[in-house]
Amino acid sequence: MSDEAALEAFRLADSFLPIGTFTASYGLEQFVADGRVADGADLEALLSSYLRRIVGPGDLVALRAAYTATEDEDLDALCTADRRLHATTLAAELRESACRAGERLLRLQCDVGDDPFLEAYAERVRRSESGDTPGTYAAVFGACTARRRVPVRRSALVYCHTFVTGLIGAAQRLVSLGHTEAQRALIALRPAMIAATEDSADRSLDEMTPFAPLVDVLAAEHERANRRLFVS
Repeated sequence: MSDEAALEAFRLADSFLPIGTFTASYGLEQFVADGRVADGADLEALLSSYLRRIVGPGDLVALRAAYTATEDEDLDALCTADRRLHATTLAAELRESACRAGERLLRLQCDVGDDPFLEAYAERVRRSESGDTPGTYAAVFGACTARRRVPVRRSALVYCHTFVTGLIGAAQRLVSLGHTEAQRALIALRPAMIAATEDSADRSLDEMTPFAPLVDVLAAEHERANRRLFVS
């Protein structure tokens, strides 16, 4: 990977990136409210399940398909991967959070660089209300990293890292989790991040099979919660 691509990967992994992912807990808030996550060990077990059951067989499959489509400058194929991920994400809040983050990342990348392909994709996303393409975060991430020559495996690992750090950050606002314990969890989850990346490598879009019923149920409950710190 070139130095330029490495620096781009660092930038996309930085919590400083203004795409609003800090507002989403992807169901974690409801796990805490139900007493299912109370400490670092509970959090680590839950995030490992997220990586194995949702991120690997779902998000990363879409990311890889979007990456390949972008390399080929095949906008229709990119939109197909985008729509497929949106269709397999059952909970409304999770779909909305993914689309919100994806649209902001795509708009940011268009604002900071002149890229006709991403501009064309952004135009398709802007027409999403007419059923064009939703702009899910994983698909947008795959497209953006492909345009900046970040290798696809590295792109998948960076995606896992940003997903995990985002949820650990949310956990620090929801449970008693110190910075040292958060770092221990982040390090302990590295094998699960690598396994999720490897699991996605040989899957086609037809083999996109995210399956985590409890996450879907609690995400649906979160939509109707009386008090919420996070939008999902």
